[in-house]
Amino acid sequence: MAPSVPLTERKIRLSKPAIVWILLLLPFALAMVAMTIGRYQISVLDTVKILLSPISPAYAGDIPEVAKRLVLQIRAPRILAALLIGASFGATGTAFQAIFKNPLVDSNILGVTTGAGFGAAIAILLRGTHWQIQISAFLFGLLAVSLSFFGSRLYKATPLLVLTLMGILVGSLFSSLTALLKYMADPLDSLPAITFWLLGSLTNITWRSLPVLAAIALTGLVFFWFLGWRFNIISLGDEEAKSLGINPVHMKMMIIFAATLMTAAAVSISGVIGWVGLVIPHAGRMMVGPDHKRLIPATIGLGAAFLLLIDLIARALLPGEIPLGVLTGLVGVPLLMGLLRKNRTGW
Repeated sequence: MAPSVPLTERKIRLSKPAIVWILLLLPFALAMVAMTIGRYQISVLDTVKILLSPISPAYAGDIPEVAKRLVLQIRAPRILAALLIGASFGATGTAFQAIFKNPLVDSNILGVTTGAGFGAAIAILLRGTHWQIQISAFLFGLLAVSLSFFGSRLYKATPLLVLTLMGILVGSLFSSLTALLKYMADPLDSLPAITFWLLGSLTNITWRSLPVLAAIALTGLVFFWFLGWRFNIISLGDEEAKSLGINPVHMKMMIIFAATLMTAAAVSISGVIGWVGLVIPHAGRMMVGPDHKRLIPATIGLGAAFLLLIDLIARALLPGEIPLGVLTGLVGVPLLMGLLRKNRTGW
């Protein structure tokens, strides 16, 4: 008779579908915690009452007006933006790594981030409004990817390889143009604003910032989710995809187009935030495996939770807010090194 194992020594093993659902629910739990934390502490019960107050003002009748405004007008839109942007970066990073079959690429590979940074820098230099900065960043992000795509069509070689090279070239071009604008900017006015935007932040998020981001991000996330099994086929190679009845070129172009729109929309309101689209797919593969039917939803939840946690640290750790791009780099580098060390069998 086999000896019984004490209950304290038994390892609880969750199924991969259960892990996926836990990861999808995790951002909502973190969002409730984030609502309560900040310079002005608010209890969980009061936060729930405030969130229900738009349905019936009686729920939050005894709560100070400053707490209501803080939750509904400042923290709620910022937290929602962090969830949407983090989920977008996690999903697009996973998609790009699948179609390029490279674990070291992310949503910035085609120059969308540097193009958006240049567009924002132009708008700031011309003293544009907050909306004009967002629109300019979005349009120049799309322009950068368009240049990468049409530039790759000039060469009759491996399409994805040439597209990657053109993305690197276009990204370098816009980085140089942004540096030129910073050199020309007023060091007491425009230059600090450009520098701060390029470091990434969700400080200026309002409800008016969210409709376009939410529409693009949610549409793209649903598209990627239902495309999960096709990612598995595409990652096998073009010949295998063709033999299974899928046109790999058309499918990859659709994925790149959707991922580009999602990245441009996210960067246009948050600034440059790196490492999320690179780290999260590795963490997701370690937790649920390489099957994209599970990996895509897992990285959606992981990305949303990760960026929300980083944003919470950014606004609560020090008296002054830390730029998100700085924190994601400080956390992302050691985290990726740890993931690569733990998962030695490959990606």
